[in-house]
Amino acid sequence: MVYNFLISIYAFLARIYALFNRKAALLVKGQDAAVTLLRAKVQSGKHYLWFHAASLGEFEQGRPLMEKIRAQHPDYGILLTFFSPSGYEVRKNYQGADIICYLPFDQPRKVRKFIDAAHPCMAFFIKYEFWKNYLDELHRRDIPVYSVSSIFRPDQVFFKGYARRYAQVLHNFTHLFVQNEESKRLLATIGVNQVTVVGDTRFDRVLQIRQAAKELPLVEAFKGDCPTLVAGSSWQPDEDLFIPYFNAHPEMKLIIAPHVIDEAHLTEIIGKLQRPYVRYTQADVQKACDADCLIIDCFGLLSSIYKYGEIAYIGGGFGVGIHNTVEAAVYGIPVIFGPNYHKFMEAKQLIAEQGGFSVSSAEELHALLDKFLSDETFLRQSGRHAGDYVLSRSGAADMIFNSIVL
Repeated sequence: MVYNFLISIYAFLARIYALFNRKAALLVKGQDAAVTLLRAKVQSGKHYLWFHAASLGEFEQGRPLMEKIRAQHPDYGILLTFFSPSGYEVRKNYQGADIICYLPFDQPRKVRKFIDAAHPCMAFFIKYEFWKNYLDELHRRDIPVYSVSSIFRPDQVFFKGYARRYAQVLHNFTHLFVQNEESKRLLATIGVNQVTVVGDTRFDRVLQIRQAAKELPLVEAFKGDCPTLVAGSSWQPDEDLFIPYFNAHPEMKLIIAPHVIDEAHLTEIIGKLQRPYVRYTQADVQKACDADCLIIDCFGLLSSIYKYGEIAYIGGGFGVGIHNTVEAAVYGIPVIFGPNYHKFMEAKQLIAEQGGFSVSSAEELHALLDKFLSDETFLRQSGRHAGDYVLSRSGAADMIFNSIVL
């Protein structure tokens, strides 16, 4: 009752907020249209596998498994749902799914209508998706449901004494494919034992991305033969560390792909640069060759740009938390990030494997960059450690695929 009351309040507030916020309006409109869309597109007699991802990051984690099933069992239909507009709006035209829509709020009546319309034969919830009413209804209908790439920590609500009744929702999963042994151990403490440790399907995905990386002639022309630092998803505190170093070291080049791409932030970055720069959207080959700093002022290129760097700096570590480290490490280059990384398993593991490095001050960053630029052996060994780390943890999608019965 408490859970349903809170969900109802959340849904009500979302509708109020939608009057003033475009993202919330997209969410509400998309949820309202979901069942109608399903009724129009679901083919009678066809078996559908339902994949649900909260947003874009979770989609990328589920994608290797989704595409493997698609390749091996093309007779199944794929239903893909998102909760967040930041996932749906980017991937609404994804060709690997037959039907893509929003997931309505987890309210009992909406849940029943959605599942009646979708009629899935199997469901996959990616990482942190534990919607109680959906899981209860799937369990009641005897529809197998799997948790993919989930990870659990002691501070999560499932392991609090006051929330043990809610934790029963985890028993609704046919199986949970978790990222690490700690997750399996924690789940065992609350009697959830249908668990297998397979790792993170995100490693499979970044290997796919590396294989399909774009050739970017402008970036190649910009780089030339110079050692290049690629700063991905950077924020202002990150830029205040690496830009002064870049200004003082003419032997290196810098590519900045800021997390927030708006004119105010781009103007702020440009104001700190003391060497020639060019914005990607305003560059041609000659301008790129003449510049020392390339500012990526558009989306969709970062995962391919890392291959042009000798060193990667991942932003966010001086704020809410670092962004995607394995996206850079897959190219066999060392990865640097700020001090707020402790909730990110892959960052901790990269440090342990000597392919990742955390810095908490400009002095620490500058000393580390000095060592990378002056000691080629250290640079190459660190990069190899990073690449080997990613490769050694791939294969989760295959393990899950081989464990489910289609």
